[in-house]
Amino acid sequence: MTRVLVEADGGSRGNPGPAGYGAVVMDAATGEVLAERAAGIGRATNNVAEYKGLIAGLTAALELAPDEVEVRMDSKLVVEQMSGRWQVKHPDMKPLAREAAELVSRLPRVRFSWIPREQNKHADRLANEAMDAAAKGQVWRSGGDTGPADAADTWLADNEPKTPNRLSGWQESPAPPTTTLLLRHGQTPLSVEKRFSGTGDPTLTELGQAQAAAAAQRLARSAATVVISSPLARARQTAQAVADVLGLEVEVEEGFRETDFGDWEGYTFAEVRQKWPRELDAWLASTAVAPPFGESFDATTTRVRQARDRVLSRHGGKTVVVVSHVSPIKTLVRIALEAPATALYRMHLDLACLSEVQWFADGPAVVRSLNDTHHLADLTAGQ
Repeated sequence: MTRVLVEADGGSRGNPGPAGYGAVVMDAATGEVLAERAAGIGRATNNVAEYKGLIAGLTAALELAPDEVEVRMDSKLVVEQMSGRWQVKHPDMKPLAREAAELVSRLPRVRFSWIPREQNKHADRLANEAMDAAAKGQVWRSGGDTGPADAADTWLADNEPKTPNRLSGWQESPAPPTTTLLLRHGQTPLSVEKRFSGTGDPTLTELGQAQAAAAAQRLARSAATVVISSPLARARQTAQAVADVLGLEVEVEEGFRETDFGDWEGYTFAEVRQKWPRELDAWLASTAVAPPFGESFDATTTRVRQARDRVLSRHGGKTVVVVSHVSPIKTLVRIALEAPATALYRMHLDLACLSEVQWFADGPAVVRSLNDTHHLADLTAGQ
């Protein structure tokens, strides 16, 4: 039986103030360090940073597929809430506690233990290293090394697992690929005004509903046998339009929700630039940095990759419509291309656009289309 220890911590220099988290996963029998995670998260409270550390530690543990996990933290609040003895009342904590609980549900056995601060020095050190790096405009990397954001992107790209190359259309596949038809949701009131729209839950406008219907008619000609949606209302409305045309039910996949933009939710880019100039610069400089009380693109990548894996496991060889948002769709394309994190800033996705990615059983993926909006031509002709 494989048993691992997760020690996690988070801190804020100001509470709220510049914040970061650290987590370490160790072999319970030998004490060997199996994984380290840390990142600066912009301006946040201690409790938010502690939950971020817990989520990072659980995510790292999940990748190791252990039989049992013991989580040790010096945060009485997080330990008691995750153990179910205290209620989660603060609105900033609720989505974080839900995300942590979702990770716990995917592990065979997890228990939480409180430890004194002096026994949590490893995770505390990682959190402080990450905050120090963020203060310098740098990115923390395992081992305590830091570097500019561009260098970190290169390091990540060089160290991500690579798959064999494939000449699309030239090689026979050992098995039918899983085809994902990635559909961005239709227009909402926030998208009309180009406002940050993350885990808030606006519904579709009248035009958004028409866009969803047009996408559904386009997909009626596809070979899709599965419709999967983000849990957010705008995606579920769009997915339902597609499912109704195809005569299918909508499956909800939590991992395909939009990035949590925290305090920036509902603001325009210009308004964020005015209110949070330093935090915005740090966010644009590194995918490891989160908006205040929000989620980094690195964290989004982790859960999207896991959601992708669940889809491939359940629906291998099928054609699957995935209705989601800008960040998750870009992330899936980036993963398919094995592109660096900065590729997220080099793609544009219109409302209700379609992108297609095929995932092959022997490892490679092929991007067949990106930001296809031909089905929307009649809707935009009069605009």
